Amino acid sequence: MASTVVATLCPSSSRLLLSTPPRLPASPLCSSSSVASSSHRSRAAPLPKGRALASAAALLAAGAGLALAAASANALPLGASAVLREPENALSLPTWAVHFSSVIEWVTAMVLVWEYGEKSGFPSWKGLSWGMVPLLGGALCACTWHFFYNSESLEVLVAIQGALTVIGNMTMCIAAFRIFKASQEGSKSS
Repeated sequence: MASTVVATLCPSSSRLLLSTPPRLPASPLCSSSSVASSSHRSRAAPLPKGRALASAAALLAAGAGLALAAASANALPLGASAVLREPENALSLPTWAVHFSSVIEWVTAMVLVWEYGEKSGFPSWKGLSWGMVPLLGGALCACTWHFFYNSESLEVLVAIQGALTVIGNMTMCIAAFRIFKASQEGSKSS
């Protein structure tokens, strides 16, 4: 049986409080024994594989966003701010949320484009998904460089990110051209 957890932001301490709501007494009309013995149980239909992946990615992004929002709402005590001081070039939590959610959205788009190519019968759309991979690599280079506070020893990541962006733009252009050609051939044959 799944348990429910309620998250509440305490206004006085700006902390996130997690609690389990009290269990309500079972109604005689709908007790667990009457539900279990009922022959008319309903079950939710499972999601298709592509939708399940997209839903999982969306839930992951939403959870990460909520976690970052809760962390930014949680104020540090005065004594801890001196110990946990970050460099001046550190990214803020909202900026990290944008970076993280952008990567999650890009991966979700790649999965959805791939699924469209499989379901529609146009394999050229799968090429677009492959064309998106170098741009994902560039995004991961940028996030890695920012994670280490834009360290000068990792400036090679900036050059790699730029190269992957150029390569990714070219691969997506080629993939889009292949989709265009496939659609032209499909319209001529029909």
